[in-house]
Amino acid sequence: MGGFDTMGKTLVVIGVALAALGGLVWLLSKAPFLGNLPGDIRIERPGMTCLIPLASSILISILLTVVLNIVVRIINR
Repeated sequence: MGGFDTMGKTLVVIGVALAALGGLVWLLSKAPFLGNLPGDIRIERPGMTCLIPLASSILISILLTVVLNIVVRIINR
């Protein structure tokens, strides 16, 4: 029975993490500066729009690296 208890807790934690990640992505989609930074490529043609967010991706990558490094340092204390 102990296996189901652990598995249930793990599934709840994974569900909460996925909900938090979904909320973060939803909030970031509302950010007016993402996708409009210098370095983001936007190609617009009649009936087609192509967005390649290079600068936005680099900015998000740097921010996530800093946040994850801080979290790992706090956990390893």
